[in-house]
Amino acid sequence: MIWFHGKGSTQTCDGVTRRDFLHAGALAAMGLTLPQLLAFKARGATKEGSDEKSCIMIFNLGAPSQIDLFDPKPDAPAEIRGPFKTIATASKDIQLTELLPLHAKIADKFSLVRSVYHTAAAVHDTGHQMLQTGRLFTAGINTPHVGCAMTYLRGARNELPPHVVLPEPMGSTGGNMPHGQDAGFLGKAYDPFALGADPSKKDFKVPDLLPPGYLGAARVERRQKLRDAVDGTLKQFEASENAALMNEDFHTAFKLMTSTKARDAFDLTKEPESVRQRYGMNRFGQCCLLSRRLVEAGVRCVTVNTFLTVFNEITWDIHGSLPFTSIAGMKEIVAPMYDQGYSALIEDLHERRMLDNTMVCALAEFGRTPRVNPAGGRDHWPACWTVYFAGGGVQGGRVVGRSDDIGAYPAERPVTPAEVVATIYHSLGVDLETTLPGPQGRPFGIVDSGTKAIKELF
Repeated sequence: MIWFHGKGSTQTCDGVTRRDFLHAGALAAMGLTLPQLLAFKARGATKEGSDEKSCIMIFNLGAPSQIDLFDPKPDAPAEIRGPFKTIATASKDIQLTELLPLHAKIADKFSLVRSVYHTAAAVHDTGHQMLQTGRLFTAGINTPHVGCAMTYLRGARNELPPHVVLPEPMGSTGGNMPHGQDAGFLGKAYDPFALGADPSKKDFKVPDLLPPGYLGAARVERRQKLRDAVDGTLKQFEASENAALMNEDFHTAFKLMTSTKARDAFDLTKEPESVRQRYGMNRFGQCCLLSRRLVEAGVRCVTVNTFLTVFNEITWDIHGSLPFTSIAGMKEIVAPMYDQGYSALIEDLHERRMLDNTMVCALAEFGRTPRVNPAGGRDHWPACWTVYFAGGGVQGGRVVGRSDDIGAYPAERPVTPAEVVATIYHSLGVDLETTLPGPQGRPFGIVDSGTKAIKELF
């Protein structure tokens, strides 16, 4: 970690100097590099009280089974329909399985799209790319996550990072390809702030947002030694344009790093214990609660990864054989946690009158095979699956599209990942003809030309 210091002695009222504060790690710890800081400032912050919509993207890494959750097939043979009963819901048009009793109570507040498909390889990474950016990465062009594009288009507001990933970015899912959770060709200046911690832990705090005075003596000593080692290089740096920019933006950076609003937004101890319990005292539940707090404070986009990898933990990836779980394992471990966290988030947003201005989209990279495999699980299936939306102008209680009798292929209104992403942009009020500065500075559409939002949801 390199410190950038100079001859000046700019000082805050706390006695912290630019010399002590402006180092590469200070901004990076906040999820902000110097280019990010300047980019956000250049684009301007949205005024407090703005009615601009926000987005919470829940990404169900591993891919839940559409037949065992959102698109039951009670009349199909046992090896297709699985072991779970179908239940009625608060919407006359939506049926779910018994794994989602809390979803059933709020089914009038979300709408399902049961006919999503893609034709790329049936590996996790390709689906991650398409469902978060609208495109499969080809020819070395990595397209930006929706939240990163929004960061570029609209910048920060209310002293908070525009896009936050909880609890951290996706890890390995076997394909060794990018997952689409960064800014891609827009550059690192527009990458999200990643929490990097489990908010359900008793000792949870966000050290990256703590003021400089919180640094321990040992860390300060280590940084001092490194600073001394690079003094020669820093003398050259001080004469550069970047150093001048640092002087100009010191107070802006310090305000971001020490913002009470930012620290408070991440502080779950400010929530009543009953609210925390309502969401579930697990990583996913507390990330859902934290996403509500962040949006309430002004964050534009929050991405919640239900899981971080398909390895070394029980996830939606229900192949049946070890190290994966079976359909039964999903019932005992994954589904109850997810049902509680998601339903609490939707109810809480509704009760706080935030749902109309907050789109909550629950996405996944693909579905699961219609037929239960010999190990008692289901395998990867990108030919048809379900995603769903709530808030942000979406009308609840609807079903868009229909799968065939065994949940294998779209039977009505097939929907592409690009249309899913276009729907998010549409909810956020972005013209789908908007362009970004793509590779070599050439205009690059936020979605492919002609791609439309799923208008039946609105």
